[in-house]
Amino acid sequence: MRVKGEVKMAMHIKSSEFDNIVLKSEVPVLVDFFATWCGPCKMIAPSIDQLSIEMEGKAKVVKIDIDESGDLAGNYKVMSVPTLMFFKGGKAVDQIVGAVAKTTMESKLNSLM
Repeated sequence: MRVKGEVKMAMHIKSSEFDNIVLKSEVPVLVDFFATWCGPCKMIAPSIDQLSIEMEGKAKVVKIDIDESGDLAGNYKVMSVPTLMFFKGGKAVDQIVGAVAKTTMESKLNSLM
């Protein structure tokens, strides 16, 4: 049940959940590699959260804090945040580095469906 005024946010996952939630997903996944201290990350956060609502059932949108999950950031060679990675069939198929418009993220996700 939703409480009036409650805002749904994109799922925040840790390294231990990555395989099950991202790599084994049957739908495309947008992974937002971010940091709490990153200005551009904060700037796109509302768009990420909105996409997680709009894409529910068609795609997943998750967030990974690089300071909490540095191993994943290293594995995927994330050198700058925000880095948006797009996964399909357990593989990283595209990425965007830096803050971009919600429409850009949305069109990339739609192209993977």
